[in-house]
Amino acid sequence: MSEPRARVWAGVDAGKGHHWAAVVDETGATLWSQKIDNDESAILIALGEILGRAGEVHWAVDISGTSSALLLALLAAHGQQAVYVPGRTVNRMSGAYRGEAKTDARDAYVIAETARHRSDLATIDVPAQLAADLALLTAHRSDLVADRVRMTNRLRDVLTGVFPALERSFDYSNHKGALILLTGYQTPASIRRRGRARLTAWLAARSVRGADAVAATALEAAQAQQTALPGEEVAAQIVADLAAQIIALDERLKRIDRQIRDTFRHHPQAEIIESMPGLGPILGAEFVVAAGDLAAYADAGHLASAAGLVPVPRDSGRRTGNLHRPKRYSRRLRRVFYMSAQTSIIREGPNRDFYLKKRGEGCKHVQAVIALARRRTSVLWALLRDNRAFTSAPPVTQTA
Repeated sequence: MSEPRARVWAGVDAGKGHHWAAVVDETGATLWSQKIDNDESAILIALGEILGRAGEVHWAVDISGTSSALLLALLAAHGQQAVYVPGRTVNRMSGAYRGEAKTDARDAYVIAETARHRSDLATIDVPAQLAADLALLTAHRSDLVADRVRMTNRLRDVLTGVFPALERSFDYSNHKGALILLTGYQTPASIRRRGRARLTAWLAARSVRGADAVAATALEAAQAQQTALPGEEVAAQIVADLAAQIIALDERLKRIDRQIRDTFRHHPQAEIIESMPGLGPILGAEFVVAAGDLAAYADAGHLASAAGLVPVPRDSGRRTGNLHRPKRYSRRLRRVFYMSAQTSIIREGPNRDFYLKKRGEGCKHVQAVIALARRRTSVLWALLRDNRAFTSAPPVTQTA
């Protein structure tokens, strides 16, 4: 009769081009350590070798994003599940092992050892098609928003160098008419030559709202500066180009927002999520991506803890009662709850009432919003659990 094969732990230091996997036994001895190309055939070969060495394999990876997507999908297809070992944890655990050199093989070994010693690591679920689509769309949207902020800041910087009065006259982050103006006119002299009437007509022909007010503001700024500054012509070209790029980027953002909205509304509980004040389709999609499977949260407290909304004690000696934000939490999930809470207080309702109550108790704005965000996690978790939409009035309990 053959002896049962022992358990092993496989740690994977994931990368874009290749991974490094190390397998350790129950004593921490290395049984297998190899480089694996980020290719389906190479991963399958390595998977077969590792699974053939033990009856039970516990997998752990240090990246749960796109770099490890193929690896995680193949593990799931073979009935295997991995846990996530954050990079910070790997760095801290490295100090407990001999040697200071940092190599992929050493990192993979530390990941495997961490999984062997710890049972509190979060499991990684391969997202379903809808969640995967939303993850890609929301990540792309975040990149576009970051590009827009960068270009807007650059435009304001260049414009300040040649026409500071015009730079101060508009909020270029939210004023499309001002951006359209800059595609044609960027210097004081060009605006003065055009004149208010013809500038208004030029803006109106390009569907600028309040064309006359925009033209009047621009002309006022042009009258305030009679001096042409050095580099004005080159700066004008750069400003016009940046303004055109920002306008084009806004159109791309509108298209991807529509795509996110349409995709998100295929989610079976999209209507419930959107019923929460402050949670539209964009933040709702980010919630679906960041939260993952709600079955992983035993109660609302676990969801709030995952979002970093439950303070943890940091006591030392006689110093007790010190509560701080936890270090291990989902930044993205926290952002969803914080942003939605901040949006919800704009209108009258229970969210605004709770916020004003906290302000009345002496809380600052951020503290009050965080307290509201914590409360909203409990509400949303209960709504999703009971599969019902949000209402301002408490639900009516049925009596026998």
